[in-house]
Amino acid sequence: MKRRQFLAALGTGAAATAVAAPAIAQSMPELRWRLTASWPKSLDTLYGSCESLAKYVSDATDGKFQIQTFAAGEIVPGLQTLDAVQNGTVEMGHTAYYYYIGKDPTWALFCAVPFGLNARQQNAWFYEGDGQKLIDEFGAKFNTYNLLMGNTGCQMGGWFRKEINTVDDLKGLKMRIGGWAGKTLAKLGVIPQQIAAGDIYPALEKGTIDSAEWVGPYDDEKLGFYKVAKYYYYPGWWEGGTANHLQINLAKWNSLPKNYQSIIRAAAAAVNIEQTARYDARNPLALRRLVANSVQLRPFSQQVMEACLRASNEVNAETSATNADYKKVLESMQDFRGTEYLWWQVAEFSYDSFQIRSRTKG
Repeated sequence: MKRRQFLAALGTGAAATAVAAPAIAQSMPELRWRLTASWPKSLDTLYGSCESLAKYVSDATDGKFQIQTFAAGEIVPGLQTLDAVQNGTVEMGHTAYYYYIGKDPTWALFCAVPFGLNARQQNAWFYEGDGQKLIDEFGAKFNTYNLLMGNTGCQMGGWFRKEINTVDDLKGLKMRIGGWAGKTLAKLGVIPQQIAAGDIYPALEKGTIDSAEWVGPYDDEKLGFYKVAKYYYYPGWWEGGTANHLQINLAKWNSLPKNYQSIIRAAAAAVNIEQTARYDARNPLALRRLVANSVQLRPFSQQVMEACLRASNEVNAETSATNADYKKVLESMQDFRGTEYLWWQVAEFSYDSFQIRSRTKG
């Protein structure tokens, strides 16, 4: 290449760079958003997920997109994040959608319902099945865009002051229980109470409630429930895999540059896996500590489990008869669950069962 041609080409490249730089700058605006959570700061699993999201988004944008996180009660109470995101008080929230069954019970199906999907099945339904499509359609009615951002895995059945051996032992029990499961247990005589995390311990201590469930050993230990209730039951059949969501004001989401949308999707997906890993790693050690503190670990009896399943089926049938959205999402979830368990029965369950038996023998 002759010198004159080279200089001309160099000049063209420089001009292109001069044009491109402002375009890149324009696609990376400086934003300051707020996220309100349903969790207290003491729960590093749940509130910690919000902090992780903020860090990943900031790092990926060289600090141009900052998300300030707020614990439950700092802007709005923990059970009002959906309202705050809907009306634009904040741009983002992090919550469990079964808190909002008062608005529409369909919300619970995207989070956790009795005898629903486990954690891996939840991910598969949202990422590969119709879960994300359905929550896109439904969430738009509430001015929200929603992304998976955490799963607790299967939860525990809660803390009780007395043993629960039969269905009759549930009658008249005042129990803090979140979401849709309360409606199922109400059919068996339980009086459900929906109470935010930070208010559960004093209610249990004062006897305002007789029992309570939250998540599992790690979080429950932090909240101190073992100090005021002796019996710890399993499994939490109402939460086989609880999907938590990042909720974003729909207008704010639509206003974001595409690259920022992609960054948020990627960050939420990373936190989704991270939260489950935290619970899987920390719950076993916490369970050991609780048992060492004289906690009485108890399984729900077969009689109780079967009665709860029947009650859950009744609730689903009754709700589907009057709520088209609920029916549509429930059928999608149940069809997906049925297919998934074909695989679980062949591989996952048989492998884990053998490993557990071998470990016990060893």
